[in-house]
Amino acid sequence: MRFWSWDAYFRQVQNGMPPGQAYQPPPILGQSAGMVATRQTIPSAVDQSTISSLVSDHLAVSAAITRRSWTLLAILQADLSDSSPADLNLEYWGLGENDLDKVFQLPNTTFIGGNTGVLTLREILNRLESSYCGHIGLDYMFIPEKSKYYEVNFCCAQSPYMYFFHGTPLGHELIFEQKRFETPGIVTLDAEDKRTLLKRLIRSTGFEAFLAKKWSSEKRFGIEGCEVLIPAMKMIIDKSSEHGVESIIMGMSHRGRLNVLANVCRKSLEQLFTQFDPTLEASDEGSGDVKYHLGMSHERLNRATNKLMRLAVVANPSHLEAVDPVVEGKTRSEQFYRGDTQGKKVMSVLIHGDAAFSGQGVVYETFHLSALPQYTTHGTIHIVVNNQIGFTTDPRVARSSPYCTDVAKVVDAPIFHVNSDDPEAVMHVCKVAAEWRAEYGKDVVIDLVCYRRHGHNEGDNPMFTQPVMYKNISKKKHITDLYSKKLLQEGVVTEEWVQEEKAAYDKICEEAFTNAKSEKRVLLNRDWLDSPWKGFFKKGYKPSLPVRPTGVALDSLKHIGNVFSTAPGGDFKVHGGLRRILKARHDLLEKGYVDWAMAKLWHMALFLWRVYMLDSVDRMWRGEHSGIKTTRMD
Repeated sequence: MRFWSWDAYFRQVQNGMPPGQAYQPPPILGQSAGMVATRQTIPSAVDQSTISSLVSDHLAVSAAITRRSWTLLAILQADLSDSSPADLNLEYWGLGENDLDKVFQLPNTTFIGGNTGVLTLREILNRLESSYCGHIGLDYMFIPEKSKYYEVNFCCAQSPYMYFFHGTPLGHELIFEQKRFETPGIVTLDAEDKRTLLKRLIRSTGFEAFLAKKWSSEKRFGIEGCEVLIPAMKMIIDKSSEHGVESIIMGMSHRGRLNVLANVCRKSLEQLFTQFDPTLEASDEGSGDVKYHLGMSHERLNRATNKLMRLAVVANPSHLEAVDPVVEGKTRSEQFYRGDTQGKKVMSVLIHGDAAFSGQGVVYETFHLSALPQYTTHGTIHIVVNNQIGFTTDPRVARSSPYCTDVAKVVDAPIFHVNSDDPEAVMHVCKVAAEWRAEYGKDVVIDLVCYRRHGHNEGDNPMFTQPVMYKNISKKKHITDLYSKKLLQEGVVTEEWVQEEKAAYDKICEEAFTNAKSEKRVLLNRDWLDSPWKGFFKKGYKPSLPVRPTGVALDSLKHIGNVFSTAPGGDFKVHGGLRRILKARHDLLEKGYVDWAMAKLWHMALFLWRVYMLDSVDRMWRGEHSGIKTTRMD
């Protein structure tokens, strides 16, 4: 009944009654609505003025609380930058210091009250600032605020999936976000969760420190400055496991990959460390790729839920976002073969860099496939390691949009910007993201606003190109030290506990380092597969799907190789350097070896020699194409 009087007020005003006369207080206990309807209007001009002022104040406070005033603007005042919008000041709403201790009724569009429906203006502002102007910036008010369904009906008779998609009510999605960020105390972790978080931070920081100590001149593309990425990913895995997910397929570029393999997927440290030893002979051919491009697959017990979880990290080249559609396709395939039509068992997680996320077109293309019936994986959690620099490029000259994550707005994906120096805020955002994906089956983006402590790789000196930024970064303390100090002050941990945890992990790394030195060969194919199909590399393996033969006769390859290894005849004079290259290429072919240059030459020659052409891609897609025409060009 607390909103009954305001409902009556607005109806009376719409009927033309002056504001002072339109206001009617709610009925007292035991009084019927009919009795209230017969109340006499307030005749006093003084009372009318007082009531009008009261109503105006309440309406101003209600407007100040409303979502579009705070969630849309407060991100500018969130602890990510120094700007502060005027719309968040009292004076903008016609209120002043003398109104701070007045009690106001809360509108039904907010959850800041918790279990109470009235608060002083001072407390209202404190709670709004806590929810929206702290270390979390919410970016979801671009989502259309309409309580209607997206009616997108798709049906494909050729597909085992029969799609009749009806989206969820958008108004409900907005309420979902509000409730999880406005409810008082919802971001706070209990003591055990805080200790778990600190343990994970210690492992994340300790791993990078150990690599820097043992291989100081090696490229590793560490995550110093965003060490919170490791506990963030583990929180997503824990919460997703709670919601029934059994397999997570991940894609990422080089930044932090080794740490993710070690501390998220629990890749053997011995196998990781052997990748740093150039003297070891390869046990098999492998991919020949660098260590921070390799993938893996591993099944382990999730301690938070006591359930088995399969984790796969897909191998990725130096083309940073090339892995995105590969991950989505792999996820979709696994969902298909599991019969997971709603994506409840298998999901994908993509880790991006800020520059690549806003700069590479494949990101935009992948987003646009995310809700299509034939391509959807029912929601991907995107984590952007936003270190505010792309190699040496400043964000101000790298993109036209305010945020690197604005590309996600094309699919109405909610975006959570969070200060990575606040690990507890990051944990809450990751928890909400996992819940969002489980609830709605849609993409969601986490923007980890952080920094890069070193250069693009550990050998680069960033002071040459960003002297001001890196002068400030050099003064920053490590996040593990900051969070340890916080928990020490709260009495959650002791100094002895912190030192024991650090020593324990350092001991694990040292033992793995010692064992790695005794290895005679570095393992490649067998232990670095993101899809460990049994018997895949064995003779006689039968694939689950028919594979069209695409091979080329060995004689044809030799012929092409000889042509590309021989100089033109006649009076053509060959440069000495080129002659050496041609001879080296010919010698390789004689020994049965091929380098990348020859592989590319083969590719171009075979394309010219045998070209497959579709007479009409459009007709084929509509099912009208009867076959593939082949033209042989000799």
